[in-house]
Amino acid sequence: MLPHAPSSVSIARKRLSTELRGCGVFDSVIDDAAVIVSELLSNALRHARPLPSGQLRVTWSCNRETLELAVSDGGAMTEPRRNRPALSSLGGRGLGIVETLAECWGVRHEDGATTVWAVLRTYRRADGESTSMVTPAIHPALAEDLLNGTW
Repeated sequence: MLPHAPSSVSIARKRLSTELRGCGVFDSVIDDAAVIVSELLSNALRHARPLPSGQLRVTWSCNRETLELAVSDGGAMTEPRRNRPALSSLGGRGLGIVETLAECWGVRHEDGATTVWAVLRTYRRADGESTSMVTPAIHPALAEDLLNGTW
């Protein structure tokens, strides 16, 4: 859980990068994951309410083939969706960037929270760990979906 504050973007990006590097994930995947987490968190901060706790939930889980990133907030008046902004627009490109970098992405609604998630393919260095890694902060429903292969 992180505060509903701009400083959370940097905190999440650094923690994610450190954990993935420790698991042997290629730097290019780590870079893409950091951009995705930054975009999802920035969208939550700009467009959504915090969770009832006043915070945002950021989770990731990594196995041999995929990395799922997720940001949960208290929801907004509109559904997260990709925009197609004009070239002169200053914003509106976040989910387009996520769509370009990720294998897939989507939105889940559960228990009063809106979760935007994205999945990347993982590639590991030969010396990297290839065992599953799930962060302690992962949402129970996400963990169950990942274990059952239903996400």
